[in-house]
Amino acid sequence: MRPARFTLHRPASLHEALALKACLGDAATFHAGGTELLVALKARVLEYDHVIDIKPLEELRGIRQLDDGGLRIGALCTHHLIANDPLVRQHLPGYAHLSEHVANIRVRVAGTLGGVLCFAEPHADAPTMLCALDARLVLASTRGQRVVPSRAFHLGEFSTAREDDELLAAIEIPPQRPGDRSAYRSFGHTERPAVGVAAVWCPQGPQRLHLWVGAIAAVPTALVRTEEAARSLSPGASFEVAWRALEPVVSAEAEQLTAHDDLHGSADYKRHLVTVLAKRVLEECLK
Repeated sequence: MRPARFTLHRPASLHEALALKACLGDAATFHAGGTELLVALKARVLEYDHVIDIKPLEELRGIRQLDDGGLRIGALCTHHLIANDPLVRQHLPGYAHLSEHVANIRVRVAGTLGGVLCFAEPHADAPTMLCALDARLVLASTRGQRVVPSRAFHLGEFSTAREDDELLAAIEIPPQRPGDRSAYRSFGHTERPAVGVAAVWCPQGPQRLHLWVGAIAAVPTALVRTEEAARSLSPGASFEVAWRALEPVVSAEAEQLTAHDDLHGSADYKRHLVTVLAKRVLEECLK
């Protein structure tokens, strides 16, 4: 099926793109990689009179290091670019690994990080890892810029904190301290994950664990009780010792997660996957 007819706009600058959206309102949408949007338009799930193509905007591209040592990733950066960027591979190898395994090569080359975050399809990889990394999302509009924590950005299935006239400009990830480790693992029968688990282990005092689960529910969810239990681990504890202490907590929390039977698997199967994947990411972080 072909999408309904629309007018395509190609603004020359971010300022022009934001002005267009403010003028056209709900009748317009932004178009970046198109791996999600074009499918929805062709299926007539979404219809717009105007599509604003932001792919050429250099203001939304590039990856650079911030003054505090963190990274700023332009919203138009593709998964393939992120996976192979030297700064990401050096400072966030766990996120580089995630980007290397998103969907398929076509999606990785064309799909943008900003696009997958704004589309807010629950069965996605990046949102879970960005929550574990405590990333910040920079939103721009004709009213200026505002920053939203990644952990507060996703409100529900296909729903975010982004206002209709706003555009996601960049993703900022705080600096990692010496010894910090991060990892992400997912599993699914299709190119979308049935469950994804992200861990960030910070051993330098006070030691902290960020453990987040995605795809199983409408928004990424923190395993709070497991994070709290990790604070009591002996400094320098081996993975085997840590997992003996954390496994019952992870399993109990997984059983409490909201899940539904669907084409990605049964609810019980997905809850089981949470424990399996949590073990794998923790092993990578602690070994």
